[in-house]
Amino acid sequence: MRQNIVAGNWKMNNTLEEGVTLAKEVNEILKANKPNCKVVLGTPFIHLSEAVKAVDCDVIGIAAQNCADKVSGAYTGETSAAMVKSTGAQYVILGHSERRAYYGETNAILKEKTDLALANDLTPIFCIGEVLEEREADKHFDVVKTQIEEALFHLSPEAFGKVVLAYEPVWAIGTGKTASPEQAQEIHAFIRQTLADKYGAEVADNTSILYGGSCKPSNAKELFANPDVDGGLIGGASLKAEDFHGIIAAF
Repeated sequence: MRQNIVAGNWKMNNTLEEGVTLAKEVNEILKANKPNCKVVLGTPFIHLSEAVKAVDCDVIGIAAQNCADKVSGAYTGETSAAMVKSTGAQYVILGHSERRAYYGETNAILKEKTDLALANDLTPIFCIGEVLEEREADKHFDVVKTQIEEALFHLSPEAFGKVVLAYEPVWAIGTGKTASPEQAQEIHAFIRQTLADKYGAEVADNTSILYGGSCKPSNAKELFANPDVDGGLIGGASLKAEDFHGIIAAF
């Protein structure tokens, strides 16, 4: 049975003190209001170990926003999957559109990162999605299928079963635009069918597919009501505890 998940992606926001305070605020809210979904906080690297200490890890999982595509060595400024795991984090966000666009991360690089995350018992939240030009050219189905095939389809069914997918309409991130519930369901259903064609219906049905693209308290319930939308990867709205809880409460 696939999990419903609401994951926050703090991106490059919050000092260490601010991040710990926010994690504690979310934790206190969820202690008083037991969530009907798994909740994950995706923090900057410097927050990870302190965030793990600040929350009840049975209720809130902690995610890094990235990891290196190398095991260890002379890679100044990089953070390995083993390092992420050593902080107590359980998840890692991979392939976010900002990493692809600004830092040149290819499907081949993301394949290596996924393998290392899984080898270190981290759950990848693997991002896929199209930019505006690709959506307007009706290439969005081809784009997401290629991203999945090239980075993930080398995995065994057992390994793939440990991956969470997050569909991001890149044209809706931080723009205030949102895919309609119908658009979200259409592509989430396509993604699930793509998985079924490769791994069979059982694996596909058990894979959580999150929506990421200007999801907020006002539209979360409508988006999450779709049968193939299993939660959200939340950006700006995850930076305020009450807003983030408003999305969590949509389940």
